[in-house]
Amino acid sequence: MLNVGSFNASTCRGTGRRAFLQLASAIPAAALSGGPVMAALNRPAQAKSVIFVWLWGAPSHLDTFDPKPDAPMEYRGPFSAISTRQPGVFFSELLPRLASRSDRFSLIRSHVTSQPGHPDAGTVGLTGFLERPVPVHPNFGAIVGKHRGHGGQLPPFVMVGRGIPRDVVRRVEGYGGGRLGSGHDPFMVSCSDAGQVELPSLQLLDGLSPKRLTDRDLVRRRLESTLRTLDAAGPQAWDRSYDKAWGLITSARSREAFDLSQESQQTRETYGQTTFGQSCLLARRLVESGVPYIQVNWSEYVECMTPNCDFGWDTHIYNFELLQDTHCPIFDRAFAALLDDLASRGLLESTLVVAMGEFGRSPRITHRAARDHWPRCYFSLWAGGGVQPGRTIGESDRHAEDPITTAVTPLMVGTTICELAGVDTQARAEMRVLDGGTVISELL
Repeated sequence: MLNVGSFNASTCRGTGRRAFLQLASAIPAAALSGGPVMAALNRPAQAKSVIFVWLWGAPSHLDTFDPKPDAPMEYRGPFSAISTRQPGVFFSELLPRLASRSDRFSLIRSHVTSQPGHPDAGTVGLTGFLERPVPVHPNFGAIVGKHRGHGGQLPPFVMVGRGIPRDVVRRVEGYGGGRLGSGHDPFMVSCSDAGQVELPSLQLLDGLSPKRLTDRDLVRRRLESTLRTLDAAGPQAWDRSYDKAWGLITSARSREAFDLSQESQQTRETYGQTTFGQSCLLARRLVESGVPYIQVNWSEYVECMTPNCDFGWDTHIYNFELLQDTHCPIFDRAFAALLDDLASRGLLESTLVVAMGEFGRSPRITHRAARDHWPRCYFSLWAGGGVQPGRTIGESDRHAEDPITTAVTPLMVGTTICELAGVDTQARAEMRVLDGGTVISELL
């Protein structure tokens, strides 16, 4: 049986408790037994690109997309519920833009995961499997990237964020290629609130930036002057860095993909002058350049208030203040702008957009007037790329503690993403990935 760590199953109630315990037992049996891949749809790729928005730190489902206005105050919190375009479906008042666009995406309210801690749940959320035994399973983006291959100068799997997702103790092990190999790790890109893009893989070449890559002679001199240093780091590290640098240097289209200064000021302001907003805009540019999989990380760290961190969704304190003043307004603005922008450019139908975190937050408000971790129920948003919009899939109980419908697991998330991106049952079997996964058929 799956070890759910410090999760106290005795606090569950009724059908939800039984469903969660059955799921926690079933996940590793299906994932680790080496059994056959379950039947999927085997449809042609409907998503040319995937934008996976990783809301690292775990947003509160009750204060965003699964409010419970009739629950007691110690559950529902201080925010009102507002109508959406779907009759009987309500969002938090903190998300007015997305409430008015709910016909453009579908919402799942019945997610569960097996792990209650951030790095462990992060790996499960990004791979569908536990971190142990090693080697870790590959990130969904690595699977899509390997299947698509390098069709151009840009890498097939790009991760936009300040660094590999982590908490203050350790990183998420399921961030990259895993057992597929480090060659399928994501190409890391960071984007500031001012739209300044940095490429960490070029840090070995001191003084280079995307804007300066147009000067080939400068780059050549820098490469030659650092050969000895790079040789000391090992030929493989040098080859990977050199190939990535050279691809960007020689392709004008590749360089332009990272240049947000080509966007109008109005467009940049529409997304919001925040790191997350500009990262979503960069993701749209990468879609236009043909990148198959882009993961946009809300933050590098889950922590919301720890010094030197970057305000993740881990709101053990100041949950309601942070959601009201920063997190929800930023997300509402940027994600709505991303959907609008993709649709206006005719890209939404061919781009799958998914937004979710690693778990939810405790329905009962804590003694610190905030919410703690909650792996038993959380949400996701799905748009474009073969997904039927305007649907609400799954339902939680009256306190949003547990699903009362079929639970949706991270393995199902990854299987659905890959299926829509063209990695069908046969391809997954040949790569030996996502074993036991099923498609979330209600989305399609």
